[in-house]
Amino acid sequence: MRWTIKPKPESHKVKVLQDALNIDELSATLLIQRGIETFDAAKSFFRPDLSEIHDPFLMKDMDKAVARIEQALEVGENIMVYGDYDVDGTTSVALMSSYLRTRQDNVVTYIPDRYDEGYGVSFKGIDFAHDNDFTLIVALDCGIKAIDKVAYAKEKGIDFIICDHHRPGQNIPDAAAVLDPKREDCEYPYKELCGCGVGFKLIQALSSKQGLTIEDLGEYLDLVATAIGADIVPITGENRILAYYGLQIINQQPRPGIQAILNQVDKTEFTITDVVFIVAPRINAAGRMKHGGYAVQLLTEMDAAQAEIFASEIEAFNLDRREADQEITKQALIQIETNKEEERVTSVVYQEDWHKGVIGIVASRLIETYYRPTLVFTKSGDKLAASARSVSGFDVYNALEACSEHIEQFGGHKYAAGLTLLPENYDAFKQAFEDVVSQTIDPKLLSPEIKIDSNIMLEEITPKFYRILKQFAPFGPGNMTPVFMTEDVVDTGYGKCVGKDEDHLRITVKQGRVNPIVCIGFGLGDKINNVSTTTPFDVVYTIDENHWNGVTSLQLKLRDLK
Repeated sequence: MRWTIKPKPESHKVKVLQDALNIDELSATLLIQRGIETFDAAKSFFRPDLSEIHDPFLMKDMDKAVARIEQALEVGENIMVYGDYDVDGTTSVALMSSYLRTRQDNVVTYIPDRYDEGYGVSFKGIDFAHDNDFTLIVALDCGIKAIDKVAYAKEKGIDFIICDHHRPGQNIPDAAAVLDPKREDCEYPYKELCGCGVGFKLIQALSSKQGLTIEDLGEYLDLVATAIGADIVPITGENRILAYYGLQIINQQPRPGIQAILNQVDKTEFTITDVVFIVAPRINAAGRMKHGGYAVQLLTEMDAAQAEIFASEIEAFNLDRREADQEITKQALIQIETNKEEERVTSVVYQEDWHKGVIGIVASRLIETYYRPTLVFTKSGDKLAASARSVSGFDVYNALEACSEHIEQFGGHKYAAGLTLLPENYDAFKQAFEDVVSQTIDPKLLSPEIKIDSNIMLEEITPKFYRILKQFAPFGPGNMTPVFMTEDVVDTGYGKCVGKDEDHLRITVKQGRVNPIVCIGFGLGDKINNVSTTTPFDVVYTIDENHWNGVTSLQLKLRDLK
């Protein structure tokens, strides 16, 4: 585990911000590390405001998209809302279909079957639209590369509006409108929206024609915040504002489907992290284990009792998903050892009966053991399908592009991608991927890194400082939870391993005359030997609150110690 301390900002900048905001030096330092250097920037950061959301018509093709939907609504065309089966896709479909149904009834939702149709726009979906007299498809969180599918639909008299956020290929589909802030020719000021975010911009534009403002669209923001958290997009700029207000909706008046999921856990206040670890896996489980349509059904259900029934079905899928991913992870680790591939710079594993719905999770789990770019393959029809996951700092999408001669199709992001290839190309691809990564990866990226914001003394951790720190939320890429290091602490003698398998560490540390502070280190039980009451050691941690028996106190969540 590498510890890297972020560079300290220039002291005069820190002083100027400190004076402008009347805050301590540490808080000002953390803000400047996040690119916030002025009073106005800090005001926007600490008090996100919906009035700062960009005009949706700045997005390329937005006027065309609005005109085409208005035309469809005017004459009562049948509209299909099409989206991918993951959280971003299903929340997008729930958002768009809920909005369009406030305007007309003949709106249907369509989620492709993960196993039968695969990722993105499918010929089967277009055939379904044609057979049922749908003349407009609004595709969300997919479609930017569906050039042949959009052309096929056009032949059948079906128009497409694409709302995507993935990187476009060389050409853009010939659709009625293509909304994607990552288009080269799109001057929209914020490029990091998720698919549901692009869908939200479209309903923002449509509703503005009805005389509504963004404040009137609050009911949709729980869906947008869920997608922002689940899709791991930067929580900066517009995403930060949408996530901030979306979390307020989640905590105060979420839609019945989200409320039904939240009712399954013993918690009263939810953060973006809770959305990622509680709400998202359950929504995802529907598409992984059964069909993404169940998730849309849950997210659009307005009757609370019915939503509870749907949520309990989805919870059962989630338990199945958990069992499957644990079992497959075990088998994949055995495969790596059997093939004597522990020392490679990539993990590429394949078994034909592995459940396609969980191979992405398995890839992430393998990285916990072998920290390197990872692909997990399974059989899908007459091809092999894989999920790819990367390590921090390495672009797996570019690596796949360099191996494209062996691949049928692929798509995704820097850190996560999906691909298919023919079975006879598997071995050649596996070797090519290992070669490309070994030639292009910086060796230090093959050991996990903890990025530390600041080296501090324990005496700097005060209730007042923590109150300011809490206002840095919502946290996520681009604004991660601040990580601190403190050197030369000692244990007070109460250090022990806790948890069912004793794999967590609980210690109480002190430094000088400052009051001791409790630390909890999940999965750090094996570090108990580094803990001493006499020999000082260094700790890396985030600051957290512990609620116990009605008492709230500050505690440190350990990331590592040495």
